[in-house]
Amino acid sequence: MGGTAGKATSNSAASSTTMDGLPIMEIPGSYGLPLLGPLRDKLAFYWTEGVPDFFDNRLKKYKSSVFRMNMIFFLLQGVREGCRMNMIPGPPYWKSCPVIMCVDQKSYRTLFDTEAVDKTDILIGTFLASWKYSGGYRTTPYLDSSEERHTKLKALFIEVCKRSKPRIFPEFHRLMSEVFVKWESGLKQKGEVDFSDDLTLAALRFNFKAFYNADPADPTVEANLGKEASKVVKPWLIPLVLPLLVFKDDIPTLLKPILAPVVELLTHTFPVPYGLIKPQHEKIVAYFRANAKEVLDVAETKFGLDREDALHNLLFSSCFNSWGGIQFLFPDIVKRVSSTSPEYQKELSAEVRKAVRENGGITPEALSSMPLVQSVVYEILRLDPPVPYQFGIARKDLILESHDAAFRVKKGEMLAGYMRTDGG
Repeated sequence: MGGTAGKATSNSAASSTTMDGLPIMEIPGSYGLPLLGPLRDKLAFYWTEGVPDFFDNRLKKYKSSVFRMNMIFFLLQGVREGCRMNMIPGPPYWKSCPVIMCVDQKSYRTLFDTEAVDKTDILIGTFLASWKYSGGYRTTPYLDSSEERHTKLKALFIEVCKRSKPRIFPEFHRLMSEVFVKWESGLKQKGEVDFSDDLTLAALRFNFKAFYNADPADPTVEANLGKEASKVVKPWLIPLVLPLLVFKDDIPTLLKPILAPVVELLTHTFPVPYGLIKPQHEKIVAYFRANAKEVLDVAETKFGLDREDALHNLLFSSCFNSWGGIQFLFPDIVKRVSSTSPEYQKELSAEVRKAVRENGGITPEALSSMPLVQSVVYEILRLDPPVPYQFGIARKDLILESHDAAFRVKKGEMLAGYMRTDGG
């Protein structure tokens, strides 16, 4: 095998090293007894060890960056290695699924190799919410790249981005200016602000206004979602990402013996019934039906997509992928920048003001003349990627390379990747 991680090769090869000289090793570890093994590790992951100790303990035990274990994949932090394990959300409701975990940069790339992995109906391990959450349609994250619908829908999303280009910078400037004015007022009056809710709402309004030219919080917009639009979308989103949420540190120690079993039962055992969020989902659908007509026309005429299929994929992409990612990224940027020195913050603000002044506002040209700002954002994306998880099924027998070893993967085994270089 060459130097590309995840390149296919025969598992029957006699060689014990790759062409790069990496030793081909067996994956150490154990899944334990059926049912009991996954349940044991599930308890350890969520409640007794937590993250990153859950992974650190096993790395030390096996002295290997790749190993077998049962894993419930919730909110990982500070892990730089790889492991084979049973994947989220585990028994008793969902089928326990052994996976090979890739959390070093080299092996992680395999999850983006469409020749190596199949992503059919895989988004978060073995977890699969009811299709009712997406109007009965399989949305893009559950489609493999080999499927024709994936190609058409991806082309539609690119078309939406192209059509949104004239609105992206002006709308971002307008909405974030409103947020900053609110923060300045709050700081003067109270000395502190809760920026998370403000950024969450601003991110949603920016996404919808930029893509569909209709602010979901504007009362004059048809089928608007109200002034707190994000509180309509969030109940729909949360059940889809419950496997990524952990509540270990949210419950007082003395109450954990009582509350932990209840929380576990409600969040990590059975799916949230669609009926509980149906009213919110119907409101979101109504917004898209009323305000995405032009895009839906393009989906039908240019790409040959079913109108309802396109509607629900646009909804999912806008609310889950785009807004879901940005609402993690925006607070992270604020947190990271606010933790730097006053001198560094002044340097950043000076660069922004100069670029805006010289280019007549926030424009693509102004952004390109902010190297320090670009560096900060790229570094934050490296440290805290909004989407650190990837999954896929091996299409064929292959050799998976880490930085210091290689491992045999059989066709049909699930690969899971986590990429985060900082535990903050």
